[in-house]
This record gives sequence, structure tokens and C-alpha cells, in this order.
Amino acid sequence: MKTSIKTLILGLTLVAFTACNANNKKTPQKALAEVVKPEKHPEKNKQYIKVALLLDTSNSMDGLIDQAKAQLWDLVNELSYAKCGDEKPNLKIALYEYGNDRLNSTEGYIRQVLAFSDDLDEISKELFSLTTNGGNEYCGHVIQTSLNQLNWGNNPDDLKLIFIAGNEPFTQGKVNYKDATTNANEKDVTVNTIFCGNYNQGVSTHWKDGASLTNGDYMAIDHNKATVHIASPYDDQILILNQKLNKTYVAYGKIGMQKRALQAEQDSNAEVYSKANAVKRSVSKSSRFYKNKSWDLVDAVEDNEVVIKDIKEEALPNELKGKTEKEIKAYVAKKKQERATIKKEIQELNEKRKTYVAEQTKTKTSNGLENAMTKAIKEQAKKKKYTWD
Repeated sequence: MKTSIKTLILGLTLVAFTACNANNKKTPQKALAEVVKPEKHPEKNKQYIKVALLLDTSNSMDGLIDQAKAQLWDLVNELSYAKCGDEKPNLKIALYEYGNDRLNSTEGYIRQVLAFSDDLDEISKELFSLTTNGGNEYCGHVIQTSLNQLNWGNNPDDLKLIFIAGNEPFTQGKVNYKDATTNANEKDVTVNTIFCGNYNQGVSTHWKDGASLTNGDYMAIDHNKATVHIASPYDDQILILNQKLNKTYVAYGKIGMQKRALQAEQDSNAEVYSKANAVKRSVSKSSRFYKNKSWDLVDAVEDNEVVIKDIKEEALPNELKGKTEKEIKAYVAKKKQERATIKKEIQELNEKRKTYVAEQTKTKTSNGLENAMTKAIKEQAKKKKYTWD
């Protein structure tokens, strides 16, 4: 029971291993409650890991929100190394809050905070904006709402996961959780439950049953337990490299400067929370999941989002105004190379950081379960042909 919300991340990775055999599954039936069109993936046969986080934001859940802020980057970093065969799946995260009196009662005290997004800065911003207030927590209702509203798509190779966390009985509300999980099965979505409290209490209030109906994982956490941050000798170097990394971004278009400011804001949020959290965010920014083609010219050109010769003068940043197409291409290419070099340095330092942190925590009993789960996950990954770079 006394594990941290890192169990969420480990459970997520554990469930993810089944994706490698997705090609052998039958295409799931279309859900009766579907209200969105199937998603069309731009890349043929490209896999997606889709994660919906459903967080209880009632009065007693301040600790849960706090831990979620701390563990977002752990989740991203863990999944960034995932491979299934030769594929490296993309990641999309959605966020819901429920059980808060400030939310609409006619909608079950539920709010979609963010639809599926790969914008890690936006996800961080929304997590840090969450606040708690007393309310009614309807688990079945919020699961069903996320199934209805989110674009889960119909690609059988996609890994589709719901993580719902809270501390009230799973049976509350007008929507029966068994009906919601039946709908989840129809959409090939796995529901994982995190009970904030005593393990056996979560079992008796049907949180375990809510997970087992979709072959998901049930976990119990001490949501009021302070997150443990382990400092390493490599942290300062990583943070300095993060500052250099930010300088490789070339903001363009109407939202360019706004999104660049958001990037800096989320760096600040992470650092205010803890130095270790800022380091983990820096590592996430060096991963393949951190893409900003909507506002960064380097990513936009690499992903064929824009063609330099077609960009209007007013969309360019000041440093590129009046430049020729050849000069702009050279500038972008230089920033791209700088970025690749910095990302590689961050990843190399992070490997050393991970080794150091593992050495510092291996003798501490509070982390024993986590270490055991990590070992089990790696063993099961081999059986499921899931690998990490």
C-alpha cells in the first residue's frame, strides 16, 4: 500500500507490453456511445500510446495532484524508450478532473481539462493549474465521458489506457462502472485504477473490480506521502544544457512567442516544485516525444509542417526577417544540429544520473516494491517482445 504514484508509471508500462501482439487481435467493435469520428493517423502503421488521466480533485486530493505534477516527466521518460518490434510509438495524453464542486453538476462534476495532446508544455500547464474542492466522485461517469469525448481511434496497434485515481467508492453516480468498462472493452481501452488509501479498502469499494473487468491493474497509494527527490552530481549540468536547448528553438507564426513563453513558464514550474523535477523535465525535452512543430521552425521543417520558401515575412522571427531562403535554411539547419548535440549530451548525462539514483535508493526499504516491480516489468517485457533502447 505504501508505494508512491510512481506505481502509476510502472503499472502503465506493465500494461503497455500487450501492444506488441496487437496485430493478432480482432478489430474492436464500434462502441454504441461513440460520439467522435475515428482518428486518422498521418503516418501509415504508426503506433500511438494514448493515456487518459482521470484525477479526483475533491478536497482530500491535494497530495494526489502534487504527486501527479512530480511524476509526469517520469511517465514521459519511461515511455520514450519503448519499442515494439521496429516501431517507436508516439505518445498522446489527455487529462480530466472529477469530483470537484466547482464543476457542472449536470455533467457529473466532470471536466475535460485537455483532449489527447502531444504538447508536453500544455499538459504540464494544465496539471499545474488544477486545484481541489469538495464534491461528488462518480467514477463510472468520468470513465464513460472520457470514452465518449476522446478520439481513441480504431488502429488495433494503438495502446489505449485510462488511469483513474480517487478515494471514494467506485460505485457512486448514475453511470454503472460495469457498463463503462464494457464500453472500454469495445473500444479496446484498458482501465487502470489507483485507489488513494488502504489497499483492502480499495478492493471492498470495487476499485479492483473496475480494473479487472478490462484486465487492467489495480493499485493503492498513499497520496499524502511526500515525493522523494534524489539529487545527483549531474543535475546542474543537465539544467545548464536545458538552457542551451531552449536557445535552439526558432519561434514562428502567430503563436510562436506565446508558446516559447509557455516553454519557459513550465521550466519554471518544474524548478519551483523541485530541482529534481526540473531535471526530469529537461530529460523529457531531450526525448523524441518533445515536438513543437506548431511554433518552432526547426521541428516544423523537419516534420514537413512548413516549407521555408512559402513562409511569409511577417511570420518569421526578427532574427530571420530580411533573410534569403538560403540563409534561413542554413540558420534552421544550424539550430537543428545544435539541438541534436545538446539532446545527446542530456541523454548521456541522464544515464549516469539514473545509475547514481538507483545506487542511492537500492538499500532503502521504501523503494523496495518499486524496484521489485521494475525488475518484474523488464522480465515480462522480454516475454512480450517489448524492448527499451
